[in-house]
Amino acid sequence: MWSSRKPGSWLPSKPESTTKARGDAAEDAALVHLRRHGLALVQRNFRTPGRGGGEVDLIMREPDGTLVFVEVRQRVSASRGGAGASITAVKQRRIVFAARHFLLRLGSEPPCRFDVVLLEGERIEWLRAAFDASGAF
Repeated sequence: MWSSRKPGSWLPSKPESTTKARGDAAEDAALVHLRRHGLALVQRNFRTPGRGGGEVDLIMREPDGTLVFVEVRQRVSASRGGAGASITAVKQRRIVFAARHFLLRLGSEPPCRFDVVLLEGERIEWLRAAFDASGAF
């Protein structure tokens, strides 16, 4: 609920959770989960320059050197298909686009895969190799 103490002053009457804050918390939970399973963080929130590009929530590395591009999706409940249903073909293309952009900076291309971490309520699910780059373009 918003309250105005002076004309033109828009202050929340109490702190509320923003979409960004909920997204950051979901990424934090996914990061902890992946680290527990032996992955190391390479970069968080990698974005391509310009409008219409892509973003990768987490870029991780497996102990064997595989680079893992991770999309984190959170939903309060599984209604409307749940968190997994929100990863459309368009979203996959944007993730793959960002991953390719990231790989250009490396010079050599290590083995890679695209994972998804789904958070629904208190449940966390890690989907390894959830999609691949071959069908994205």
